Amino acid sequence: MQIRTVGVVGAGQMGNGIAHVFALAGYDVLLTDVSAEALDAARATIEKNLERQVSRGKVNGDDRDAALARIRTTMTLADLGPSDLIIEAATERETVKQAIFEDLGPHLGPDTILASNTSSISITRLASRTDRPERFMGVHFMNPVPVMQLVELIRGIATSPETYATLHELVEKIGKTASSSEDFPAFIVNRILIPMINEAIYTLYEGVGNVASIDRALKLGANHPMGPLELADFIGLDTCLAIMNVLHDGLADTKYRPCPLLVKYVEAGWLGRKTRRGFYDYTGDEPVPTR
Repeated sequence: MQIRTVGVVGAGQMGNGIAHVFALAGYDVLLTDVSAEALDAARATIEKNLERQVSRGKVNGDDRDAALARIRTTMTLADLGPSDLIIEAATERETVKQAIFEDLGPHLGPDTILASNTSSISITRLASRTDRPERFMGVHFMNPVPVMQLVELIRGIATSPETYATLHELVEKIGKTASSSEDFPAFIVNRILIPMINEAIYTLYEGVGNVASIDRALKLGANHPMGPLELADFIGLDTCLAIMNVLHDGLADTKYRPCPLLVKYVEAGWLGRKTRRGFYDYTGDEPVPTR
């Protein structure tokens, strides 16, 4: 299975990063979104991030220009159909992802491989809604995609060995490192990471410490580069809640119950950096704890 062209569905934080790394590695990329503004913002973000890599000596100017030339955009999902590989990077809601794959179905080439960048949802279940479960996999990039080294590879129950081998090789070709996970809720990284964040929110909720003290404790006491509440804001509190719900529903264990404070913040629309308010307020020059 040869991959030369890559379609990316969703031009948000993950989608533009995925487009960036594939284009830089020499692949032709077609990026789609339902919003023209999102596509314009994605291209601007990719240009800014490539320029940062050039300024740090990690990429030369010719490679930057070539990567930008390889990225095209469209608002028509069907245009992605002929791509060798299509990676869905839409919001972490199963109904949205299922609708995307169903809409793509009639337009796909016979050999097209489908992948989802989901951070928690069953690959087997998503694949079952397509006409090619054997050519379907989870390919979970970490955020920010151009910087983070890891890609989780998740096989559904029907994923063929050939599909897995193709995508494992592809991850190496784009300069990333693969870690293989079985298809269980939240896979490896988020099964460990998000409950830790949820426990930090419980620690705040129960008054054990405030936002600043909790984040300081983990940064200095466990040598984490970011505190758990700062990290939750970076990920997006809605995404953290969605993953906790997948864990709670999928594993039926009370230890995965989302903290009520997390639920309250999401209900308030305080989703973290992307809404400029979460466990920190980002409206000023420096983030200020909200509790």
